[in-house]
Amino acid sequence: MKHNVRPKVGLLALTLELYENLLPDLRGAREAWLRRAVIPALQREADLLFTRAVFRREDIEQVVAELETAGADALLVVLLTYSPSQLALPALRRARLPIVIWNTQELRGVDQAFTLTHMVDNHGVHGTQDLANVLTRAGVRFHYVTSPDNDPAGLRELGDFFAAAGAVRRLGTARIGSLGYPFPGMGDFAVDTTHLAATLGCAWTNLTVEDYINRAAVAPGTEVARLVADYRASYDVAPDLTEEDLALTARAELALRGMVADHRLEALTYQFTAFGEDERTQTLPFVAASRLMAEGVGFGGEGDLIAAAATAFFSWLQPPASFTEIFTIGFADASLFLSHMGEANPAMARRDRRIPLVARPAPITRTRGRQLALVTSFAPGPATLVALTPGPGGKWRLIAAAAAIEDFGPLPGFFVPHSKLKPLAGDVCRFLTAYATAGGPHHNAVICGDARQRLRFAAGLLGAEYIEV
Repeated sequence: MKHNVRPKVGLLALTLELYENLLPDLRGAREAWLRRAVIPALQREADLLFTRAVFRREDIEQVVAELETAGADALLVVLLTYSPSQLALPALRRARLPIVIWNTQELRGVDQAFTLTHMVDNHGVHGTQDLANVLTRAGVRFHYVTSPDNDPAGLRELGDFFAAAGAVRRLGTARIGSLGYPFPGMGDFAVDTTHLAATLGCAWTNLTVEDYINRAAVAPGTEVARLVADYRASYDVAPDLTEEDLALTARAELALRGMVADHRLEALTYQFTAFGEDERTQTLPFVAASRLMAEGVGFGGEGDLIAAAATAFFSWLQPPASFTEIFTIGFADASLFLSHMGEANPAMARRDRRIPLVARPAPITRTRGRQLALVTSFAPGPATLVALTPGPGGKWRLIAAAAAIEDFGPLPGFFVPHSKLKPLAGDVCRFLTAYATAGGPHHNAVICGDARQRLRFAAGLLGAEYIEV
């Protein structure tokens, strides 16, 4: 299962009705500029939906409605000429899409060669100011970007906003599967699921261990053999692993994949001890959960619905992302040791060696067979540590930090995924104190690269607090 994370953006291009008689060729010429230069530049960031420039109130309303019906994630407003703000205000007040106004033009500079034609072709700026003013007065939220039409920084900012809008929209329809029950006593991910649905839009469904066991038992032999061959080709399979070990792991993966597909899940969480309460359980789906994360399916450990939704959300925002947990502090080098019971995103693994596939030396809960895991260590490079959590009064918080994944692991003898992360803030003591006092939970995520601007935009679109530590 591959998740399309590319945002879809509707382009609302505005002109002035007066020019239809005074300058009848102007609208066509400005549309040609859009199609020749602007849309190709934006296509690197998103899929653009555009039909025509409009100048009447009723046509503006029709185009906005068409873009919403077409499934746009955001609405990009560009003024090809001046356009009176009150024509667009009613449609933008009612729009269900995040709005971004791009103050741009074709001309790069004004010099002695500047002509009236240049001025007429490049005079949208005061229209954007008119529109921004009335939107502000009407309490309509919007983002505003000023840049030339091919400026990398401006396009990057637009791309970050589009990505945030797309991820927020997908989160609003996400389905999360919960297998088992939350780990008893873990309070930091306790959640009112009605609040979850009302604020983030996520729906959740209960999954059963019995269904997992039954699906694993009837998994087709050809599919089991195919997955076993894939494991051997893709990973550094420990020499003590038997064909039965690999086959049971493959059956577990096919069972979990079937549950994800049949329940149309974007994310899942399980409580590993719940598997051990049914004596028929053959093995745990550590490998399955990890491989599904590599395909954009969110995951949260120990029955954490919030972490499951968040990991999917971060994967849509800036892929790839992985569920993780801070296990140990490296005081000596201001680092954090990340790990979990058996789940990490192998799409983030270092590329200079194959990921070890090993068996736990002792079961973490009762199963009939051995419990296998991928010992994933993340590739060195820039990263963002981030967590989604409820704050005071139930308002959501995104807590983020710029970081670097260290060149570390996999360590010999380890049977769980592990990596080393260094917060760019430097002082690990102050960092951990700031993270904890901001309400940072013990389940979090790592995103490849610097995702802070996208996270800021996403927080604004969610109505959440953004806290950087």
